Amino acid sequence: MRILVVEDDADLRRQLADVLSQSGYAVDLAADGEDGHFLGDTEPYDAVILDLGLPKMDGVSILKKWRADGKSFPVLILTARDQWSEKVAGFDAGADDYLAKPFVTEELLARMRALLRRAAGHSAATLEAGKLMVDTRAARAMVNGEPVKLTAHEYRVLSYLMHHQGRVVPRTELVEHIYDQDFDRDSNTIEVFIGRLRRKIGVDRIQTERGLGYRLIVPENEARVAG
Repeated sequence: MRILVVEDDADLRRQLADVLSQSGYAVDLAADGEDGHFLGDTEPYDAVILDLGLPKMDGVSILKKWRADGKSFPVLILTARDQWSEKVAGFDAGADDYLAKPFVTEELLARMRALLRRAAGHSAATLEAGKLMVDTRAARAMVNGEPVKLTAHEYRVLSYLMHHQGRVVPRTELVEHIYDQDFDRDSNTIEVFIGRLRRKIGVDRIQTERGLGYRLIVPENEARVAG
C-alpha cells in the first residue's frame, strides 16, 4: 500500500517515513502544501497523512481541493493538541481521522491500518483467504498456520491483493501502489514477485487474467471445506 506524508517538520517527516516503511508501506514525502497537493492530485495513493499547519498551502485547503476533485483516498490529519477547531475544520473538509501532536507512532500505525481496511471493505486487522492469513499489524503472512517468509516487496504485493481479494488488479495498479515515487519502477518485476508468491503461498491462490491482471482467490478445495 502506498502512503503520502505531507509534513513540514523534517524530523517528524523522516520519522514517519521510517516507521511506515518498516511496516511494509511504500512512502512518498512532501514538505509543503503545494508539493503535497500536487502529489495527491497526480499519484494514486491508498492513504494520506496530512499536517494542517503547512507552508505555501494549508492542509484544510489541500483537503478541500482534493475532495472537490473527486479524490476519495482516506486522509489522517495531524493537528496541534490544543487546537480543537482545527480538528473540526479538518473533518468538515473531508478528513477521515485525526491525531493530535505529539502522538505515539503505534497509534498512528493502528489508525492507518484501520483506514486502509475500511477503504477496502474489511473490518478486521487480520485478512483471510481460506488458509492464507495476512496480519496487517505485524506485516506477516501465514499459510495453514505456518509463517511465510516474504521480502518487503513480496509482502506489499500480497497485502495489496489481499485487501482487494476477488478483484482483478491490473499490473499497472500494482506498480503504482507498491513502489514509492523515487523507485525505479519496472512492471516486469511484478511477474517475478507473483511467481515467488505462488511458490510460497500456493500456485492456485493467485490467478492470472490474461491482458487484465491478477486475482487473489480462495482455492476450490479450501472453499469447499469452508462451505
